Amino acid sequence: MITFHDIKELLTALKREEKLLAEMFSKRKSLDYKVSDAIELVDYDEARIEFLTGRGVIRENAGFLELDDQYLEFFEQVLDVNEEINLSYIDENIKSIKEHIDYFLNETNENRKYGYLKFIKKTFRKIGVVTLRSVVDLRRNIENTFKNEPNYKNKQLKLENLDGKRSLVLRLIGQTLSLLDEEERTFFNRALDEELKRIIVELKLQLREASHNLIEIEKQIIDYLNQIKHQGKFIEKLRKLKYLKDHFTIVAETDIKSVLGRQNLVIFEPRTTEPLKLSLNLLRENEQAFASIKRIAKNYLNRKFFQPELADSISDEYLENAVEEEVMINLEEVKNRFTATGDQLFNFIMNYDFLKEVSFKERVTLFCQLVSQYEQELQIKEEFLTTKGVEYAIVYSK
Repeated sequence: MITFHDIKELLTALKREEKLLAEMFSKRKSLDYKVSDAIELVDYDEARIEFLTGRGVIRENAGFLELDDQYLEFFEQVLDVNEEINLSYIDENIKSIKEHIDYFLNETNENRKYGYLKFIKKTFRKIGVVTLRSVVDLRRNIENTFKNEPNYKNKQLKLENLDGKRSLVLRLIGQTLSLLDEEERTFFNRALDEELKRIIVELKLQLREASHNLIEIEKQIIDYLNQIKHQGKFIEKLRKLKYLKDHFTIVAETDIKSVLGRQNLVIFEPRTTEPLKLSLNLLRENEQAFASIKRIAKNYLNRKFFQPELADSISDEYLENAVEEEVMINLEEVKNRFTATGDQLFNFIMNYDFLKEVSFKERVTLFCQLVSQYEQELQIKEEFLTTKGVEYAIVYSK
């Protein structure tokens, strides 16, 4: 594989193919990005696609294109949209710091000691950033799993695995704090300067914030698991009852009659209204009641009573039965199906089957209606794409 000669050539290539790379990144969760779709974005110049493929920016497989894992991971981390939580990175940084502390304590040359110290400072800064990002990714994955995973068993299993990652993050935070406060006192006594002191203070604040968020995440996971357990039991009972009902054995094999007989539900009974009647003695003797009567009577002084006019008889043609069917678009249903996918909203609407012919202009109108009506449930990016002369924002589900 050919590599880029320098950073300038890399940035130039990424800038030249920004339309193609942006489109492929927005559809990174789709497995059907065809080469024929990419040709239009490179002005029908296949050599430009071959240039990116030869340098490992994108990969081609059986007529489909996808971003290389290295570039995909870079874009996701920079844009803070990655879903994978790499906790080994924090653990490796802790081990690397301990190694460089030993190097620092054994070194006698000041220049090399400064190099080890510089590496330690840089790694401490990375630990704080990576830890906070891991906590954010963990919370997002938990919410996405609970909302979008249709299989109850997999949903429960994924939440339990995410809870294990939460415990691992908490353990890594404890190891970092132990390193700062207990394990390497000799190093901090020798090497502590103003910059390192500032970095340590900032790192402790980041770790404290992450710890507080992990407490909330633990409560959230427990709540989600309890909901799943409750829903699972309810659905299981409902399935058993439906099975018995379909086989006409529900009365014989259950105590449903006695259970319903013990219920005293009045929710479906008609509600009776009992008007409040004031006492005649109160109306005659109470001055406040008399003042209220006079105030109400003023509203009826100038009221005219009209004799209602009788309408003409309804024509027989209006009474004839006429049935007209029309397929209506349910925005709530479209929104719910969209949240269950990882696609962006505009592309989802363009490919959605509405069970009737919907023009491109009408689909654009539906896109605007969904964004306007469910703005709080959507994640609107500050990036824009253009399709058939229509410029639109990239929108994902939260």
